[in-house]
Amino acid sequence: MSDETKFDDSGGLFWDPRVTANIHAAGAVVWRRSSRGTLEIAVIHRPKYADWSLPKGKLDPGETPVLAAVREVREETGLECRLGRYLGHVTYPIPGHRRLKRVDYWAAEITDGQFAPNAEVNELRWYPLDRVMDQLSYPMDRQVVRAFTRLPAHTSTLLLIRHAKAGRRDRFSGPDQRRPLDREGEAQARGLVPNLLAFGASEIHSADPLRCVQTVAPLAEKLGVEITLEPLFSETGYAAGPSDARERFRDLVSDTHVRALCSQGGVIPDLLGWLSERDGVTLPSARNRKGSAWVLSFADRRLVAADHLDRSLSTQVVKF
Repeated sequence: MSDETKFDDSGGLFWDPRVTANIHAAGAVVWRRSSRGTLEIAVIHRPKYADWSLPKGKLDPGETPVLAAVREVREETGLECRLGRYLGHVTYPIPGHRRLKRVDYWAAEITDGQFAPNAEVNELRWYPLDRVMDQLSYPMDRQVVRAFTRLPAHTSTLLLIRHAKAGRRDRFSGPDQRRPLDREGEAQARGLVPNLLAFGASEIHSADPLRCVQTVAPLAEKLGVEITLEPLFSETGYAAGPSDARERFRDLVSDTHVRALCSQGGVIPDLLGWLSERDGVTLPSARNRKGSAWVLSFADRRLVAADHLDRSLSTQVVKF
């Protein structure tokens, strides 16, 4: 790193423009409720570094940050988890190299498993919020936990997906409603499955155009559930009754189920704009490309956070 590289007051990193964050990792603030109802956060001890930190690790080749976060939690703690809202990322220099490491973090509620010492981690401890900061070895981990505490630990997740690629409209001879996914779109639909499952997707809804239904069909097949058709979220249905579609969207937010809804490019920006204005949440910039998804987090049925996964399902840049 050059002598001009500095951290700002919020912990963000100003870096030499010639240096790229080319080491990517992901992790999580893993949380649970104790038997007394107290919120607790998992902190791990790594004997190789003699530190106490949040679970995290480098992406495997071809792996998305979402999948890496779940895998690293499993490998380092033995715990299965369901991702919630995106907490942002930290970026820091690698000693001895002109390179940066970026780590993306999510809130993650445990769903199963039990800790057992392993090659990387020999101890896991659970700490309440009033003690966890003092136990972490690194300021950046404390920064991530502060981001976690700004909103409720438990949020309701709704996954909003733009249908995958379906070729060009002018090259399809049949009714546009029946235009199917092309080969690339089918690959995108398959790629969505593990990433949406990482957030606990359990119920599948879709606008009625065939390309929308086909986008979430692999996920429905994996879960063994039916796809509920939602004509209000097609472009024609939404244009005919936006207020009805918005009311239906509110109904899809659930405290007990994570619903995935596939819609179209002419619907999603307006729907998100309405949500953003209604609940006062600034959305990250996004191109809403085909095969991409929004992870929308709600508390008391109001939007509190939103994260966009692009068509390659890597997280858009959001700084603390």
